[in-house]
Amino acid sequence: MLNKALFGLIAAAVTLPAFAETQCQNHPAAEQIPPAKFQEQLKAEGYQIRNFKKTDGNCYEIYGKNKEGKRVEIYFDTKTGKPVKSEID
Repeated sequence: MLNKALFGLIAAAVTLPAFAETQCQNHPAAEQIPPAKFQEQLKAEGYQIRNFKKTDGNCYEIYGKNKEGKRVEIYFDTKTGKPVKSEID
């Protein structure tokens, strides 16, 4: 019985990184770019935003298209607006 429990814990620990979310620095609310303002900045840069949210990892995340029309998923720092992680198709 102990071996089965130990195996289960090891299996869970090995798969845990697959579920890890991108993490950004947790800035005080007063230092963060307001979400609506940040979305407007991104649109002005040519992004088409399909979905925008603040993640549990303290990032702004967008799904949409860049100015070249390629699909993107990008995580941004909430204070600086700089990309932290991106995936472009």
